[in-house]
Amino acid sequence: MDMRPVNADNGPARQPVLFVPHGGGPCFFMDWPDTWDRMAAYLRGIAATLPRRPDAILVMSGHWETPVPTVTSGARPPLIYDYHGFPPHTYQLRYPAPGSPALAARVRALLDAAGIANAEDPDRGFDHGVFIPFMLAFAAADIPIVELSLKDDMDVADELRVGAALRPLRDENVLIVATGMTYHNLRHFMGRNPASDATSRTFDAWLADAVEAPADARDAALLGWASAPGARVCHPREEHLLPLMFAAGAAGADRGRRDYGDIVMGKALSGFRFG
Repeated sequence: MDMRPVNADNGPARQPVLFVPHGGGPCFFMDWPDTWDRMAAYLRGIAATLPRRPDAILVMSGHWETPVPTVTSGARPPLIYDYHGFPPHTYQLRYPAPGSPALAARVRALLDAAGIANAEDPDRGFDHGVFIPFMLAFAAADIPIVELSLKDDMDVADELRVGAALRPLRDENVLIVATGMTYHNLRHFMGRNPASDATSRTFDAWLADAVEAPADARDAALLGWASAPGARVCHPREEHLLPLMFAAGAAGADRGRRDYGDIVMGKALSGFRFG
């Protein structure tokens, strides 16, 4: 892979950074009328908003945790059907996107240069936080993908730092995508707890204000996310929110904006874009 910056004469060299909701399990591939349709339409429209076709994608989802940031380094990553209790056909979904050993090596080199311990896994595949939304957003499955893990200590500052270390990839025509959910209390979500519907809207509004603030204020707010109104109702555990912190780190000075908002099963959900 050619890691040189794109020629500015051909348009803006820098790819944006995205935080996208990945839905609930294989939700887009089931008969679930009117529930996930707007999210699916948002995901299908992402590629058309990019300045150019990416040479590769680096993605972090809320479904892979390791002691140190770890990249998939295999050339042909399999799929991990890490959802349970869904119809049989959802375990036959296919997304044969290639990996990129070259991008994996570049990620590791940038992390090394920043003094961040890291590792690679040549055997791990893509979890559903990657292949389910990407089947809509990049349906041809022809862009090489590398997945990066969350640190299992859930340290916000660490994820901001990891994102910042990998910021140069944006100028090398690599799209950085974080996937998760801005609301992830499954007991309330799937059990339809109406009492937390208003709480989800309050937290979602706080989160949008934080993301759309100037970079220093944004990062300070995200570091203190757990003190936001309704934060621990919406995220009893923060693994589905932390990819947003990674995205903010990769954003640098670029302001964020909410480019998707919806109410799904009573809960407010958002997607964000930086740059």
